[in-house]
Parts: sequence; C-alpha cells; structure tokens
Amino acid sequence: MSWKYLLGVVVGLVAAVSARAQEYPRPAVPDLDRLTQELFAEIQSDQVPYEDLYETLLQYYQTPLNLNTASREELRGLLLLSETQITSLLEHRRRNGPLLSLYELQSVEGFDLRTIYRAAPFVAAATANPNAGRGNLWQRIAHEENNALFLRYERVLQARPGYAPPDTTRTGAPATRYLGSPDKLLVRYRVSHGKDFSLGFTAEKDAGEQFRWDPATRRYGADFYSAHLVVQERGRLKTLALGDYQLQFGQGLLLSSGLAVGKGAETITTLRRSSVGVRPYSSVLENTFFRGAAAALALTSTLRATAFGSRKRIDASVQQAPDSLADFSEFSSGLLLTGFHRTPTELANRQALGETVLGGNLSYHSAGDDLQAGLTAVHTQFDKPLQRRDEPYNAFELRGRRNLALGAHYSYVWHNVLLFGETARSSSGGLGTVNGVLASLAPTVDAALLYRRYDRNFHTLYGNALSENSRNINENGVYLGLKVRPVARWEVSAYYDRFRFPWLRYQVGAPSAGHDWLVRVTFSPTKTSLLYAQLRQRTKAYNADTLRPAPLPVPTRRQSLLVFYDASPTPALSLRTRVQGTSYEEEGRPIRRGYVLAQDVTVQPLRRLRFSARYALFDTDDYDTRQYVFEQDVLYAFSVPALSGQGTRAYLLTQYDFNRHLTLWLRFATTNYRHQRTIGSGLEEIQGTTRSEVKAQLRYRF
Repeated sequence: MSWKYLLGVVVGLVAAVSARAQEYPRPAVPDLDRLTQELFAEIQSDQVPYEDLYETLLQYYQTPLNLNTASREELRGLLLLSETQITSLLEHRRRNGPLLSLYELQSVEGFDLRTIYRAAPFVAAATANPNAGRGNLWQRIAHEENNALFLRYERVLQARPGYAPPDTTRTGAPATRYLGSPDKLLVRYRVSHGKDFSLGFTAEKDAGEQFRWDPATRRYGADFYSAHLVVQERGRLKTLALGDYQLQFGQGLLLSSGLAVGKGAETITTLRRSSVGVRPYSSVLENTFFRGAAAALALTSTLRATAFGSRKRIDASVQQAPDSLADFSEFSSGLLLTGFHRTPTELANRQALGETVLGGNLSYHSAGDDLQAGLTAVHTQFDKPLQRRDEPYNAFELRGRRNLALGAHYSYVWHNVLLFGETARSSSGGLGTVNGVLASLAPTVDAALLYRRYDRNFHTLYGNALSENSRNINENGVYLGLKVRPVARWEVSAYYDRFRFPWLRYQVGAPSAGHDWLVRVTFSPTKTSLLYAQLRQRTKAYNADTLRPAPLPVPTRRQSLLVFYDASPTPALSLRTRVQGTSYEEEGRPIRRGYVLAQDVTVQPLRRLRFSARYALFDTDDYDTRQYVFEQDVLYAFSVPALSGQGTRAYLLTQYDFNRHLTLWLRFATTNYRHQRTIGSGLEEIQGTTRSEVKAQLRYRF
C-alpha cells in the first residue's frame, strides 16, 4: 500500500469529518417565528396568511425539498431563494453533479451564510432516490417516520354573554346565544413523504359551535372535516389528489388557493409566484381549498396537463326574492368566509350554497426550465345565483350562477433577468393582468418591477395575485422593489407601490388612489443574531365622517416604525426585543398614535424541555392605531393579537418531549387593560380588565 494512497485516505476522512461537523443541522422545530418576521410579516395588518404560511413551511420541514432533484419551479416555491441563487444552484448541479451535503452550498455562487441557515430546515441534499426499495404504497405509509397525530384544546377563561344560559330581551324575544361550548377542539392526523404520498384528515370545532350529529343539517359531530390522499411520481402520473387539495398555477391570477405572501419585508423573492400545481390540503381554513379530485399527467418530457373537479357546499347568505316577478326565487347576497357557525343565523348560512368547479391547466417547460408557459381554464357554477346588495360599489360584482375564466401565464429566464406574468378574462368580459421582471443588477443588488391591472368587472374566485385589495378586482398598480447588500452582514430592502381604484369600494364612495412604501435595514452581527429597523407608510382613501349627503373620500396616512433585535447568547437561551409604533392621520382629525414594547425569552434548560415567554406593554389612542404583534404558539398554530388601548400582554409557552413519540405543548396568555371596565363587545364582551386564554396540544408520532 503506497504512501500516496494512505495520504489520500487520511485527507478524505478529514474532509468528511469536517463537512459533517459543519453541516447545517435541522432543528427539532424550525424557528418559524423569526423566519416569518424576517420575510413576510411586520406589515401591521390582519391580512397576512399565517395559516397558509405555516402549513407550507411545515410541509417543507417534514418533507424537505431535495436540492439535487428540485426543478426551478419547485425551488421558487420555497420562497427563500432569489432567481439568481436558483440559477447558480442549477448550474452548479450541471457542472459538478449532486450536492454531497448542505455545507457544499457555500461553494455555490450567491449563497451567503444567512441564506443557507434560513433555508437549511426546509431542504436536503439526498443523492439517492429516497423512495427506492420501500415497498408498495401501503407498506411505505405503514413504515413512514413522518407520521403524527395532533390533539389540541383552546379556551378563553372569562365569562362572556354569548355562552350565558338562554334568556329573553326586553321585548320578550329570545336573546341571541352561541349554541355550543366555549371550547375549541382540533384533531389532525397526517403521514407523508416527499415526492411520494400524503394522507391525512382534520376535524375542528370552533368556540361556540356545537358538537352534534344531525345529518339533516349536514352536521356530523365536529363542525369542519377535511381529508386527503395524494400520490406522486407514478411514471407519467405526476400527481393524483383525492379529497381536499389546493392548486397554484402561473402568478395566481386564477388559481392561488395555497400560500400567497404579497407585499412584505421580503421585497423581491415573494413577488413572483410559482406553478407548484396540485398540493395536499390539511389546514383548517374552511374556504381556500377544492374538494374532489385532481390529476397531473406528463404528456411528454416538456408538456404537462392537469385536470381537476371540485364539488362542495360553502357558506352564503341566502335570501328569498321579495318580488314574484324577479329572475330568481332565492339567491345569495354574498359568500361568507369566517367559518364560524355558532348562532342560529350563522348555522342557517352554513353550507347554504353548492359550488362546482371544473378546470385544467396545460403547461410547457423547456429542457433547461428557462422558459415556462401555460393555459388555464376555471369554470365555477353555483346552485343558487349570486345577487349582491344593491349598493353602488357592488355594481360590477359577479352576478348569476356561472363564471368561466380563461388565462395564459409565462416565465422566462435570460441571464440574470426573470420575466413573468399572467393574463386572464372572466365571463363578464373583464380582464386581469399581472406582469413583472426580477433582475440582478449586480452581485449585491436585486430589483423588481411589477405592473397589475384588474378591471372592475374581472371576477376570479380562487385567484390571489399581488394586489392592495383583498381580491383581484377594480385595481391598477405599479410595484418597485430593491434589495442591496452593500457590505457583508448588511442588507437594505425597500419597495414602493402606487395603486389606483377606478371604481367605488366598500367605505369609499368614489374612485381613489394611494401608495405604500417600506424600507428595512438589516444587520447580522453573528450567525445567530439579527438586528433590523423598518419604516413603512401607507396612504389610502376612506369616506370621511361627515354629514354630507354624498360620500367624501379623504386620504388617511398610516406610518409605522419597527426595531427588532434577536440574539442567542448561549445555545440554550434566546432573547428578542421589539419596539414598534404607529401614527394615523386623517383629514380634519388630530394625529393618533400607538406603541408597543415587547421582550421575548426562550430557554431550553433540558434537551426535552423548552420555555418561551413574552411580556409586552402597549399604549394606543384608538383601534385605528392598534398594534399587531406576532407571538410564538404551539406547533401548527399561530397568534397575532391586535392590541389597542392601554395595558400589558404576556404569555408562557412550554414544550416537553416525553420520548421520541410523545410531545406536549401548554400555553397560557393574558391581556390586562387599564382605564376600561369591559373588553370586547356584543356576545364576546368581558366584564373586567383581563382576558386570558389557555391552549394545550399533544402530538403522538407513530
């Protein structure tokens, strides 16, 4: 045996040990709190889709994306990588073969340590087919490690009139009461494996809802059920979904029932959407999914066809036509999206409208994934017509039983530039279009430009492309984004969005316009610490509180400032400090302000035990200056309370792993108000100055 061979063996062993020692470990639970604040949240709004965000990221955590086999579109769906980083990774794979470990990402152009640490919990570098030699489908399900059952319980401790015994009003009529208990219950089971299968079911009862078996009213115990079976990569059959599923194609103009982040602190990567196609659904949102079947087939190596059908009943306000000569004897005046069925009125609206959705997508991608294009068709039919309230702002809303929407989408990568877009037309003749470009102007400079136009009579029921409105209708806008990394550990990100509403909106009695901008400066002193300051301003018109016979929209301006610091002095201790404030200006009224100061502490004294706590002080002039503060919660849950008035907010979250199978979470949160005798209003009103909630969750991993 020659000395050269021995030297080669020694060098190889040292390199392997070194790479293993420096590998980026996957934590027991990904730090979704910090990641959410870094990328998507901090925009002082209750419209952030935390449920979809958590569901998507936890799916990636449980079944990591294999960087050695992932396509460009799948890498985009991760939302954490820029287009330049994706291109560099694909080129690295082409030149050097598969990655041997995540540590090798440091040698890929454009991947800095912050990006690698941020993506590490959700990706893997597998060199072999993880599904090879695992037996048939049912054997793989039976032996899958990613296999868990969740049980969750929640309750507000204070008494509220909605849960009081039945009573009568002064007129002798029965007082409105919730029909169920104040307990919120959830059961969730899921077993899944990436690029192979997913099987699961969910059952939920919200606080105030009954747990009742009554087939005549379509109630079978819990108020909401969801179940799915999805299989993938069966030769030409790329995906088959049965039960509940989600669809995402193009820029989400027609189909975006999954995660859609929109405007936020991440000003570049989340601007474009990815055509991830058919995905399993296991969340508890009761209106953002399809129920039926969907299948995706590979017609050729570059052409894929997807067909889907959905039939479910949705909540709606159904009314009888007062005029016998009306076109419809009964109609729906609007779709209801809360998912609550607690009172007789809410129960009467439960599943009152039948919805059938049929459609498909035909997509093409070039051999190198540089060019992608597709066509989408979505036909929606209701068993009762939609007839909106006779208000001026509803003049161009969807009416009748049917809506057919047809669209085309594209994306093209050329050097360091990505062009993307989607255009669609609905049955009313209204058009919607969104087109954008992402460009790396330099190794440390990224820019984005997006133009959108949604006609006032453009109707898409499952679309959610980027917009200022909650729906893609009655809006024109231009978005500019910029991200600069001037020196190591520093990053500056910003966007400016100018929008216009050509027609009336709810609470806005005339065409209006506005703008929204954000600037964030981020500094990462170490791998485990983060400091950033953020300033945001949004100007938007609302009707003034005047006695004028005609509505008078006036501009309102909301400014918010946030300073956040996250540090881990030791592996067992994490500290987070947050200071944020808001000012709200409206013509004819004095400036109003609100503030919050929050301190978080996370301690892990034992490997199996973890404590997370917060103490916060808040002071706001009114509800317009309320403060949204993201909180840590049990796995698969989230908490973003709106703090208004004056008081304190505190919570304690405990996680204990009894063994590798059983984990328990306990959470107690309380809000104490000053200078007020009641909290809330109506059926949710609390007599006193304190509102407290308890939550417990048990996970059993099979």
